[in-house]
Amino acid sequence: MAQQEDVFKKLVAHSKEYGFVFPSSEIYDGLGAVYDYGQNGVELKNNIKKYWWDSMTLLNENVVGIDSAIFMHPAIWKASGHVDAFNDPLIDNKDSKKRYRADVLIEEQMAKYEDKINKEIEKAAKRFGDTFDEQKFCETNPRVLENKTKKEELHTRFAKAMNDNNLEELRQIILDYEIVCPVSGSRNWTDVRQFNLMFSTEMGSTADGATKIYLRPETAQGIFVNFLNVQKSGRMKIPFGIAQIGKAFRNEIVARQFIFRMREFEQMEMQFFVRPGEELKWFEHWKQIRMKWHKALGLGEKKYRFHDHDKLAHYANAATDIEYEMPFGFKEVEGIHSRTDFDLCSHEKHSGKKIRYFDPELDHAYVPYVIETSIGVDRMFLSILAGSYCEDELGGGETRVVLKLPPALAPVKLAVLPLVKKDGLPEKALEIVDNLKFDFQCQYDEKDSIGKRYRRQDAIGTPYCVTVDHETLNDNCVTIRYRDTMEQERVPVVELEKIITDKVSFKNLLKQATAIR
Repeated sequence: MAQQEDVFKKLVAHSKEYGFVFPSSEIYDGLGAVYDYGQNGVELKNNIKKYWWDSMTLLNENVVGIDSAIFMHPAIWKASGHVDAFNDPLIDNKDSKKRYRADVLIEEQMAKYEDKINKEIEKAAKRFGDTFDEQKFCETNPRVLENKTKKEELHTRFAKAMNDNNLEELRQIILDYEIVCPVSGSRNWTDVRQFNLMFSTEMGSTADGATKIYLRPETAQGIFVNFLNVQKSGRMKIPFGIAQIGKAFRNEIVARQFIFRMREFEQMEMQFFVRPGEELKWFEHWKQIRMKWHKALGLGEKKYRFHDHDKLAHYANAATDIEYEMPFGFKEVEGIHSRTDFDLCSHEKHSGKKIRYFDPELDHAYVPYVIETSIGVDRMFLSILAGSYCEDELGGGETRVVLKLPPALAPVKLAVLPLVKKDGLPEKALEIVDNLKFDFQCQYDEKDSIGKRYRRQDAIGTPYCVTVDHETLNDNCVTIRYRDTMEQERVPVVELEKIITDKVSFKNLLKQATAIR
């Protein structure tokens, strides 16, 4: 665990050093849980968004996009339930004066039992080697069974307390399992209280009577209130989806773990409207589609898992998360929810406007049911960084830090490096950049030794470097170096576009995401 925490610290430092993520307002000592994306970070982030957007709108003829406003009528948030029910259960430690989410403290305790089980399995696997039977070991080992029982008992109590919204029981669980404050190490806890996460502000001058409005805590409601606008103007037939990428805001009291939990963040959401009664079929469909999308990035099949919700939101009849194994454990990167007809029915009731779809095949109108897929862009960004960060041993005590980013997502696709800063090599290198910059992001670098330049490009995840040397001026060939293997080969300049495009194109990535139907 300590080793993983060390990796996470390195990841945070690397993100700042190489222009991926900066603390916001840093010259004024920062602003808690708010971050800015640097020159490489914004390119990676835009590529993640393009991968998602194209997978939704290009690959599905019945999914279209919108971009709704951040400011919305305050009645929308009353109708959606956010004004009354968008809360986190918080608990304070009286000694450290630190505030925590009660549910997160309990989830971390369950994760500790899981870690103990995994350590027993790892020790046994090393001891028995090829003859190790993991399933039999888990069914018979006393320490594994003891931790499994503890985890299951805790899970049962926790799930019931969350579903019953029983704040006293959440506190009692924390006391019974002797969960301590990570800072003070004490168990001197306050009661658990609910805290609403929405930011509010005022629109209009106070002289005219200002209206209290909210910064949206999710982008989904902008889709729901535009359901009829999109359906009628686009002549959409059910089933169909509406996709959106946009900023959302939550007043997270316990914001931590770098960009994993922020107060200003970005979401990629798609609401898919279906006939009532068919929602669970479509729920399963989108679960599989979305998992394939993640795995196509090549960060490791075992790094992903589904995690079904213990507590369903008030609007849902099925919900699961796609979790990725971050340096601090498996964490949610995407949620897939069957939201029933709650949202549209609620907006119909509060607005007084009919929000129905007339189904020509059934010859009657109804309020559609909804399947939601929702990703935090920032969490996705963090999972890709974590999955790509490597420290390679090169022999002779030398190491290199490399981001083995999926080539299509890499901020810079090609670095062009003149061997020396004279003899016409820089001019030739810039000519190559000028020819290829229309196809993908290129970078020219002439400072320092060629080895140091390779290391800089490794650190930002550039999949290809080409070196222009004196021979290039005679044979119009360059040496191309491949990031992951560090292998080099001599290729003609005229073939560079094809070689690189084959690997960095979104087309090939999207084909992988849809390879198995």
